[in-house]
Amino acid sequence: MNCYPTTEESGVDQRERLILEHLPQVRLIARRIHERLPESVAFDDLVSAGVLGLIAAVDNFDPAQGVKLKTYAEYKIRGAILDSLRGLDWAPRDKRKKSRQIEAAIAAAEQRWKRSPTEEEVASELCVDVEEYRNWLVETRGLEVGSLEFAANGQESQTLLKFIPDSSEQSPSQILERSELERLLAEAIGAMPKIERIVLTLYFEEEMTLRQIAEIVHLHESRISQLKSQAVLRLRSHLERCWPGPRAA
Repeated sequence: MNCYPTTEESGVDQRERLILEHLPQVRLIARRIHERLPESVAFDDLVSAGVLGLIAAVDNFDPAQGVKLKTYAEYKIRGAILDSLRGLDWAPRDKRKKSRQIEAAIAAAEQRWKRSPTEEEVASELCVDVEEYRNWLVETRGLEVGSLEFAANGQESQTLLKFIPDSSEQSPSQILERSELERLLAEAIGAMPKIERIVLTLYFEEEMTLRQIAEIVHLHESRISQLKSQAVLRLRSHLERCWPGPRAA
């Protein structure tokens, strides 16, 4: 695809052409995110936010940076959709409260046992039985979508997307920051039970649905949902303790 204007094509015409060419990319990304959300979230709302991200990508794209427009657009589209979800605050407060309680329980159990805690140990910290704890995990499904949000040092909710630098930027500090974050994530994932590592890999890297994962590991879909939520909350708890708070702008 030619991303440069020809002598016959004005800048306005090129802009419109690029936006139209990448609209299918918006719907694809929106669809992948929507599959991870409650039914109350409208797919069209995600597409609308994604289109705004696409327009921003086209308007700010600089081919001199050596990054393909499709790659840059994916970053902007996904970011715009996630920002719109946070802005809507679509998750009920009680679900967010339970999510924070689970995080705190995981952190407390890790401190107590000096290892990644079992479900029984986390449930004990919450003063509920395992079945009730698993119900909590199902209820908080979707809160972690795409961003692995966590509260840093008691401040407003942050997201990993704000801390991971653009791969096109290669200053020593940015390379070090990315490397450190990857190390922390690998450390947290490595300490998880094997089944949770498998679920995370299939869900986030292979982009499989919960149903597909359930068929592969021979567990019920609801159990996969619980394991995924628990694994993400483990990551958030680990990063909250180990990742530095946001730098001043």
